[in-house]
Amino acid sequence: MALLTLTNAHLAYGHVPLLDGTALSLEAGERIALIGRNGTGKSSLLKILAGLEKLDEGVMQLQTGLSRVYVAQEPLFDPGITVFDAVSVGVAEARALRERFERHDAADDLDALMSRLEHIGGWTWEQRVDEVLHRLRLDGGARVDDLSGGTRKRVALAQALVAEPDLLLLDEPTNHLDIDAIEWLQELLAGRRGALVLVSHDRAFIDAVATRIVELDRGLLRSYPGSFAVFEKTKARELEDEALERGRADKLLAQEEVWIRKGVEARRTRSVGRVQRLVKLREQRQARREQLGKVKLELDAGLPPGKIVAELKHVSMQFGERVLIDDFSATILRGDKVGLIGPNGVGKTTLLKLILGELQPTKGSVRQGTRLQVAYFDQMRAGLDLDATLVDTISPGSEWIETGTSRKHVMSYLTDFLFSPERANSPVRTLSGGERNRVLLARLFALPANVLVLDEPTNDLDIDTLELLEDLLQSYAGTVFLVSHDRRFLDNVVTSTIAWEGDPAYGGRPGLWREYEGGYEDWKQQRERGRVAAVQPAAAPLAASKPAARAEAPKAKLGYKEQRELEGLPARIEALEAEQTAIAAELAGAEVYTRAPQRVPVLQARHDALEHELLAALERWEALGAR
Repeated sequence: MALLTLTNAHLAYGHVPLLDGTALSLEAGERIALIGRNGTGKSSLLKILAGLEKLDEGVMQLQTGLSRVYVAQEPLFDPGITVFDAVSVGVAEARALRERFERHDAADDLDALMSRLEHIGGWTWEQRVDEVLHRLRLDGGARVDDLSGGTRKRVALAQALVAEPDLLLLDEPTNHLDIDAIEWLQELLAGRRGALVLVSHDRAFIDAVATRIVELDRGLLRSYPGSFAVFEKTKARELEDEALERGRADKLLAQEEVWIRKGVEARRTRSVGRVQRLVKLREQRQARREQLGKVKLELDAGLPPGKIVAELKHVSMQFGERVLIDDFSATILRGDKVGLIGPNGVGKTTLLKLILGELQPTKGSVRQGTRLQVAYFDQMRAGLDLDATLVDTISPGSEWIETGTSRKHVMSYLTDFLFSPERANSPVRTLSGGERNRVLLARLFALPANVLVLDEPTNDLDIDTLELLEDLLQSYAGTVFLVSHDRRFLDNVVTSTIAWEGDPAYGGRPGLWREYEGGYEDWKQQRERGRVAAVQPAAAPLAASKPAARAEAPKAKLGYKEQRELEGLPARIEALEAEQTAIAAELAGAEVYTRAPQRVPVLQARHDALEHELLAALERWEALGAR
């Protein structure tokens, strides 16, 4: 029996139905990623599944005794509560039962209490709370009232995780989490036995966690087993088929409209059936819910700056005893797309301000380029006046927007960002989180700028808008500084990465930053290779025991065959990586498991063999290159 079943579900706010007679079934152990455009009703559906809201029509059936925990985008807590006590609400039953057991009330059945405590893990509830607090970097003694919105979200997430419910419902769980916390969370969710329904736009997170994708599109729920990559391919085919079908219907309607305007012939009795069909076609066309429009993004790169945007030489930054940046050097050139990676609070914003000349370093020097026009995207939306209208926010004092070489009326410009003219004079406070981010993007792109600073631009944006923003930034002629915890977005946009490596577990020191070519995955692989090299036994002591003359002997030159091998290794490494990626994509899909399950162990064995071949090729490349 399914844990939860929705049948003929209807829900509407205003005249547009969010759920239009749709259905959903959730099996035990399933992990569903609920995706869709902003404003389509994903959060409302999640609240219905949590029992916090009701359907207008339809039936929701639950398995007897099903326990559910819901984590909202904006969680609420009791005033004055500490973080430890707030998280402990998730184990309230275990805490209460153990207190009763320790009091030894005469009326209590101690054997029954012990049995229940064993069943729910009540003897170790403090350890469970402490572990989650540590993983999410939360101070148990802090007051929740004093925390930022992002930290409060982590407290709510911790409260849900320690509860260990049968069904966990998460609304944008990765917002405001750093990459380490996101990876820990995805491992935890992928390994837990209970069912999960989550709303997320983080594609890498969805791929790592979800076993099924459910899309909410124009009031209907459509299910796609497998990974997000499989969903994208299937969805593209569906949209092509839908466009062809609608094109045929529109062509038929146009033909019938021409026919009926011929006059007398259309009124003959023998043509009544054709007239009725035309009326029906018109009704179908009017009732059709079109595919939602796409955001249209244009960006004015402003005046070209000099070749160098910023040059940092041996820069250090220290506040009191705390070292945020220690001896960092880098050169940022015009057109670079630079990603900044690191946990919350390690100094990403400080480093950005140093690069742009807004702060002066404690040591070292920073030289800025000429003719820099900087535009900021603020993750906390601090620059938004909640009482201002959309028109005044985008273009104060003017009805026209200059974007690149074009000039647009502000109403047309708002339409490009999916805001109807009817909403142009609505205050910003009436918008959802995703809509406010779209307003920020609209205002940002209305300004000429040759340097963009984007601080968590992906929060609350739907996947379609994320992909369009990626395309825009890739083709943007200016320089981009991107602070983001969305790993897929970083990989698709940045050309280089500045990463915090002050973690002692990886041999780091306070304030250590390094620059790498490529995106997040490139940095992760290089960091892992560095960690492996650091823990391997060093050959230096052995070399030191040899005579000095032998140690100073010149390195042998590469022979002809070795030189040819060195030249061919990059292509071989690229081929191995491509084959490994293709096999991983096939194993992540559902088709191989249904059509050819006998190939699965063969593919897995080849994938493992490729890992060894790739490592050997990389080591050989480094060894020959060092000579």
